Amino acid sequence: MRNLIFAINITLDGCCDHTKTIADEELLEYYTHLIRDVDLLVFGRKTYQLMVPYWPDIAKNHSETKAENEFADTFDSINKIVFSQSLDSAEGKNTRIVRAKLQDEILKLKQEQGKNILIGGVSIPSQLIELGLVDEYHFVVQPIVAGEGRRLLEGISLEKLQLKLVESKIFKSGCVALRYLKQ
Repeated sequence: MRNLIFAINITLDGCCDHTKTIADEELLEYYTHLIRDVDLLVFGRKTYQLMVPYWPDIAKNHSETKAENEFADTFDSINKIVFSQSLDSAEGKNTRIVRAKLQDEILKLKQEQGKNILIGGVSIPSQLIELGLVDEYHFVVQPIVAGEGRRLLEGISLEKLQLKLVESKIFKSGCVALRYLKQ
């Protein structure tokens, strides 16, 4: 069975708004390494539209730093699924839109052969966490107090989620990557 991995940047006060976080070379290398170990990326419409066409354009033009270009190439090469009721079409040859029930589709995907599945964003991952379907968590805690912005797991009912820390890494920027497994 494939594992469902959730990865996100989060500030010290729980904000996961991408405009409030650091995205330096070292973090891009971390995320490039992470997505090389998956063969499917899963997003909701909002996160998908933040990532595409931005990263595919960089992959096409190689117009940024080495770390950004490598992340873009890796991101662009991986199959993607977008859960959306409103998106009419997806950009790129390796992206499909899914309108099926989230839980049913993820359970089916986890049973398929292949590498692990990575989910990003806030809404879709929060729903999957609430359903108990996320197997592994990668939180990159940023040394920032944002004071505002969207918070992870807002508005979901979660009795208790017990996680086991299996890896940590401190970056030069002061960010800390924490890898947890669901117990």
